[in-house]
Amino acid sequence: MSKASDVAVKEASKPYEVAVQPVTPLSVLSTDGTVVNPNEMPNLTDEQLKELMRRMVFTRTWDQRAVNLTRQGRLGFYAPVSGQEATMVGSEFVLNRDDFVCPGYRDMPQIVWHGLPMYQAFLYSRGHQHGGQIPADVHVLMPQIIIGAQILHAMGVAMAFKKKGEKRVAITYTGDGGSSEGDFYEGLNFAGAFKLPAIFVVQNNGYAITTPFSKQTAAESVAHKAVSAGIKGVQVDGMDVLAVTKAVQDAAERGRRGEGATLIEAITYRFLPHSMSGDDPSKYRTKEETAEWEQKDPLNRFRIFLTNKGLWSEAEEAQVVEEAKNTVAEMIKKAEETEKMTVPGLIDSMFETTPHHLEEQKAEYLAATSKA
Repeated sequence: MSKASDVAVKEASKPYEVAVQPVTPLSVLSTDGTVVNPNEMPNLTDEQLKELMRRMVFTRTWDQRAVNLTRQGRLGFYAPVSGQEATMVGSEFVLNRDDFVCPGYRDMPQIVWHGLPMYQAFLYSRGHQHGGQIPADVHVLMPQIIIGAQILHAMGVAMAFKKKGEKRVAITYTGDGGSSEGDFYEGLNFAGAFKLPAIFVVQNNGYAITTPFSKQTAAESVAHKAVSAGIKGVQVDGMDVLAVTKAVQDAAERGRRGEGATLIEAITYRFLPHSMSGDDPSKYRTKEETAEWEQKDPLNRFRIFLTNKGLWSEAEEAQVVEEAKNTVAEMIKKAEETEKMTVPGLIDSMFETTPHHLEEQKAEYLAATSKA
């Protein structure tokens, strides 16, 4: 912040008022791939940098294929992610395998990269019970369709880590619209009061479905809301994967050291509709706005950076695209070949040992359907 701005803030404040200073999002790369903030470069090897790019390219291709699968009626609910890969992939990449991911409904990339088989993500979209049967060694919850509910779940997980003395963190995601939910404020307050090893990532893509961020809050930013909860607040350029990984690396280290939670507001942009369930972004976003944000495409920015370092090539990218297409085709085929759901199967999947009253309901159902 400039000296003039600093003076203005001080002059406008009274001794008993809380002054709120503007923030500038953390960036490591400019839109042309140039390093603009070398002191904030995350601690990553060349191989890790390449793997970040591979995962972002894979995720963009997967997203494009998933959109087509939805249009073909082969998936159910689907929320596109193109444009948000830096925030999604970068934030999960620097977690440990035993850290816990508590996602919202757009956050499929994070839980798949954290270990959930992709075909189960497709089953979840199709409404199949097996989509929610998470393998024992995969530390994720299934995406919450209830906006903000995942934040409270993450606080329970983080509290468990603290009580057990484990050096693990729980990370949870929501959008700018989710930051208006009561669960968001309750989660922040709980994390602050108990100094929990939690990371809140708000993917501020400018619109909560159709509502512009300017109508979501009168606050200077979402990151400022950390102040009231007594936790650390950070704003990052969510189209810059290196800025995101740096912010999450720092937040995770703070959590493991027992220094409490961090709220990270990632300023990003989704290029496609809010979901494939009838949203038309042309009704509330201009072509000029979208074109401006496309100039900040996280893949383009990182691609230039890696190419200049001699770490990436068109041939490597084409190979990843082909790999992603083949993987998605294989995984949707596996999902479609999974045994169809049945009412008795659904009842049996609810508990390790089915309670007596549910056994009775199952018997009644089987008796009724056998007569039909």
